[in-house]
Amino acid sequence: MKKFKIFLLSLVLLATTSCTTYVKEDKKNIVYEKTGQTITANILCKPEDKELLELYEKHNKSLKVKLEDLPSCANFHLNSIKYSSLWESIFVKPIAWIIIKLGVLVKNYGLAVILVTLLIRLIMVPITKKSTMQQQNIKKAQPELARIERKYANKQDTDSMMAKSQEMMMVYKKYNINPISGCLLAFIQLPLFFAFLEAINRVPAIFEGTFLPFLHNIKYELPLGMTPLVGISKGYYIYIVLIALIILTTYFSFKLTQDASANNEQMSQMKMMTNFMLIMISIASLSLPTAIALYWIVNSAFGIIQTWIIKKVNERRK
Repeated sequence: MKKFKIFLLSLVLLATTSCTTYVKEDKKNIVYEKTGQTITANILCKPEDKELLELYEKHNKSLKVKLEDLPSCANFHLNSIKYSSLWESIFVKPIAWIIIKLGVLVKNYGLAVILVTLLIRLIMVPITKKSTMQQQNIKKAQPELARIERKYANKQDTDSMMAKSQEMMMVYKKYNINPISGCLLAFIQLPLFFAFLEAINRVPAIFEGTFLPFLHNIKYELPLGMTPLVGISKGYYIYIVLIALIILTTYFSFKLTQDASANNEQMSQMKMMTNFMLIMISIASLSLPTAIALYWIVNSAFGIIQTWIIKKVNERRK
């Protein structure tokens, strides 16, 4: 278990050492004022928006790869540009390539982000289903686990601790509970989560379009690179709906995945942590570009629906 945690930590460190970097001037990030988007330095392809391209040309020396050496986003291939990171080659570039190709096919990068999000979640269904079932099994086993905790509450000697551990393992076996399964889910989800955000951040074309172009009104089209803070300041009040969806899907996602085995004290701590996280995410949502907000909402909503279905099916089997 300890080795697994070390491996997982190493994977997270690998991801974060190759993460998005931003163009800076006088140690400050450069922001595209039109959308509020922070300009990425290690982009994978060349911007097409005229104003954005001019901004990149102005800061060409700050880029990891010069603009003239970058392909257009529509012509991006897995071997188009070489970054030294293994993380980028295995995870980031393939996801970016899929989003780009789908975006060109459906002529909407916002829809492409949603489709790739759903594709990844569908691939993950067997694992997330198993994790949810584990939570349900823990809930069933909770009375017996609580009884064991009470039985050994005041016993700290080695023999008692070993007996307690053996009794708990028997309960785990009885209800088919594997404590490592939660770590397995995190092991798979974390790199995909980081890679997806990286891919979105590093493809300028994703931020250049709008999600709802058929509305023919910029106030409602949801520009994919625009942040809610900039959108609302321009009178695009549809971004209030976007923020509300982020908060609601996050809240219900947390609520449905709370640890069923937790006692009252732990539940109180989880509630406090959930409220804190909701406040932080609410603040962070103000500066999330629409493309990333769409990923967040769809990813959370899929998880909510999947968990709800699994719980209902499990209840009918009782």
